[in-house]
This record gives sequence, C-alpha cells and structure tokens, in this order.
Amino acid sequence: MIRRPARFAELVARQLDLFTADEADLLDEAELALEAWRDSDRDGAEEAYGDYQLVVDAIADRLLELREAYAATLTEDADGEYRRAFAREGGRRFRRHASIVADLAAEL
Repeated sequence: MIRRPARFAELVARQLDLFTADEADLLDEAELALEAWRDSDRDGAEEAYGDYQLVVDAIADRLLELREAYAATLTEDADGEYRRAFAREGGRRFRRHASIVADLAAEL
C-alpha cells in the first residue's frame, strides 16, 4: 500500500525549516539550558529545570503563534487537518523537548 503524503506535509516542513533558521538562537538556548539542567547538582536542579522550561515554553508559544496565524487563513474544513499535520511534524522535530510536543498536541 502506497501512502500519499498529507496535504499539508510539505508546507509544514517548510514552515518549520524557516522557524528553525529564524529561531536558531532560541533553539540553541534550549539545548544549553537542557545541558545545564542535566549537569546540575541536586541543589541546583530545580532552578536549572525552571530555566530550561521557560525557554521551551517560549519556543512552544512561537510555534503555536505560527500555526494559528496560518490556520486562520484556512477554511474550517482544512484548519484541523493543517493543525494535525503541524503537531505531527513539530512533534517529530522537537521530540527532544517533550513539553513542546505536548503543547502542540494539546492545542488541537
């Protein structure tokens, strides 16, 4: 059985490519914060995790803004399909940061 790519797969891939390029500094900050949290001792772990979560929340907010801005241009029939495609691809690309994936899926 041959699967046809989802209608919005290529569009979402391009949007996320641009997002990754435009937000490279923020994504790098998330990686550094994740490393700092993993490398922290018991006393500093809670604060390091909070710092990491703030960066991840900022990324998720920007992704949701991007998704919703485009979804608003679609018909009611198409916007759900687009949001699901965005959540699927965003989840694949940002699975390292689980709360981003959760935020994208929760907002469907």
